[in-house]
Amino acid sequence: MRNNNAVACFNRQIAAALTKRALHNAHSFRALPCRWLLVFLYIEECVDCVSLFSTRFSSVHGEKPSAEYAKLRKESLESEFGNALTSRSKRLSMYYSFGPFLALYRAAYISYEVFKLTLGHFFIHDIKKRSEKFCDTLIRLGPFYIKDQIPPFSTKVAIRSIESQLGAPISEIFADISPEPVAAASLGQVYKAHLHTGELVAVKVQRPGMSLYLTLDALLFNMIGGQLKRFAKARKDIIVAVNETVRHMFEEIDYILEGQNAERFASLYGFRDSQQEDTYPKEKWVKVPKIYWNYTRKAVLTMEWLDGIKLNDDAALRAADLNRKELIDKGLYCSLMQLLEVGFFHADPHPGNLVATKEGALAYFDFGMMGDIPRHYRVGLIQVLVHFVNRDSLGLANDFLSLGFLPEGVDMQLVSDALKSSFGDGTRQSQDFQAIMNQLYDVMYEFNFALPPDYALVIRALGSLEGTAKTLDPEFKVVESAYPFVIGRLLVDPSPDMRKILRELLIRNDGSVRWNRLERLVAAISEQSSNTSGEGDKDAKKPSTSPLEGNSFDMHAVVAATEDLVKFILSDKAFRVRLFIIRDIVKVADIFLQDQVTSCMFDENLEPRFTVESEGHATLKRVVNGLFYFWQAVKMAPEAWTAMMIRMALNPEIHRFYFDIVSALFLHSNRRIPDTMWICLSRFLHKLVKS
Repeated sequence: MRNNNAVACFNRQIAAALTKRALHNAHSFRALPCRWLLVFLYIEECVDCVSLFSTRFSSVHGEKPSAEYAKLRKESLESEFGNALTSRSKRLSMYYSFGPFLALYRAAYISYEVFKLTLGHFFIHDIKKRSEKFCDTLIRLGPFYIKDQIPPFSTKVAIRSIESQLGAPISEIFADISPEPVAAASLGQVYKAHLHTGELVAVKVQRPGMSLYLTLDALLFNMIGGQLKRFAKARKDIIVAVNETVRHMFEEIDYILEGQNAERFASLYGFRDSQQEDTYPKEKWVKVPKIYWNYTRKAVLTMEWLDGIKLNDDAALRAADLNRKELIDKGLYCSLMQLLEVGFFHADPHPGNLVATKEGALAYFDFGMMGDIPRHYRVGLIQVLVHFVNRDSLGLANDFLSLGFLPEGVDMQLVSDALKSSFGDGTRQSQDFQAIMNQLYDVMYEFNFALPPDYALVIRALGSLEGTAKTLDPEFKVVESAYPFVIGRLLVDPSPDMRKILRELLIRNDGSVRWNRLERLVAAISEQSSNTSGEGDKDAKKPSTSPLEGNSFDMHAVVAATEDLVKFILSDKAFRVRLFIIRDIVKVADIFLQDQVTSCMFDENLEPRFTVESEGHATLKRVVNGLFYFWQAVKMAPEAWTAMMIRMALNPEIHRFYFDIVSALFLHSNRRIPDTMWICLSRFLHKLVKS
């Protein structure tokens, strides 16, 4: 017994040494004798051996990303403040030349208002009156301090502004106009009117003095930010944050830019009749109001009037017989298209800017706050989602570095450990965006996270999207709901970075395969393909108009993604993946040869014995289900799968891999089969005697 233990220990040491040496040279894997390979496979403590492949040192998926883009973007924004003002008008350029004096004037005015509020605390004890005073003060201070529905300004002032901007009396411009605004916010208010040609329009009029107020506050905050950065050693990105805010605020008061944004949004997501039906869905479920450019200027915007139902109006939604889930799916699909595929997105899709029409479409309004993120950031968003779902803390840390969240020189392993701790025990994984952000806040503060340029709007858009969807479904989870769309993008996009993310979804950093996730992916492909082909119950109900349910996987794209994945597994840098695949195949074969499984062949009472929940049974069930789902997918495009299999069969690398698998199975079975045969023979004789 002692000798056996010594031999086992010796074998483990040699196996570890050979495996470690093989890890440094991928080609040496093929030089390993099959018996030594099996020694590695036989080790019961193989999980401990996996520490040799720890993500702390390397990953089978390749190099770490770079944060160069975020760095250059920040540098450009730090010097963008003056341009944000001087490029607007000559008047603002004049304000900018007296910047310090105007900033001091604005600071004195704000201090005076704050001082009055402070005194009010001593003389006004009614909390309601104090809150009203506080709200009135914020309204007087302007849009930097309040962005909400506030009391409208005078209609006479609005009409004078319209006439001044359009250069004609109001009676010559509109056949009629509502005597009071139908909506009012911090930057402007909306009137309902008719053109002389009969069209019903919405007229958006800017509040007087917006440019001046924004300029004064921009100068003040830029001065404060600069002083904090210089003397208080504040974070370096404070000026970037100020400049980003200033830029977006000035964009919101430029109604010509808003009209251009609306038309660009409509061309990308509006799915109008002029677009090809084979490119976009036939359902026109995203509506954008038409812009009337003859009646639009920098402070006046005239657009098509669209009637809609507020998403938080339960009674109206029920009366219109609108499917709440389909409305959520439509909004989510359009938002994911914006954020993950195209890059031009509506940054504020709250219930006031997104309504449902009686036909079941979604109408978007207010295109003043828009974002435009590059492909690098869009890929980064997908990568963050995949790494979060995989609980890959090191991958998530690398994502944050790549996107510019982390400062240079930070210890990535410390960040990874902190993120791993924030995940908890993993028993309950939150799919709620706000909960995820709360989960990461402590880590952000600890490592001096910096919100990269353009990403503030992305986070705002995701938060607004989730908040809007929760008005229809309180249980809505944006991350969980976005996951199928992300999978579809990974399968369709053949670019190297997306293929890399797909591999990370299915293969761990140490090389082991996530078989349960692969099974779910193949099942989803099989199910959606079957639904698309019309298989199943003929009496099934009418297909859903939901874009998330209606969009099936492109089978040719699935075949291409599968071929790329197989090529990666056969490559030199994936030798660890092949090691784990061989180990898992041997484990599955071993299950077939175990006493519990083989005994079922000779037991009349098959059903009770085989339904016992065990790891072996779960593995067998997964293999059978996976093969069934795969066969269903193959039937949807047999010519594409056949061509791919022929190409793979001609690859010499796969011949070597087949040989390794067969050798491992043969040597492993050489020890197991005799025992299994005697057990089966014994049970068979026992059954004969008994009968």
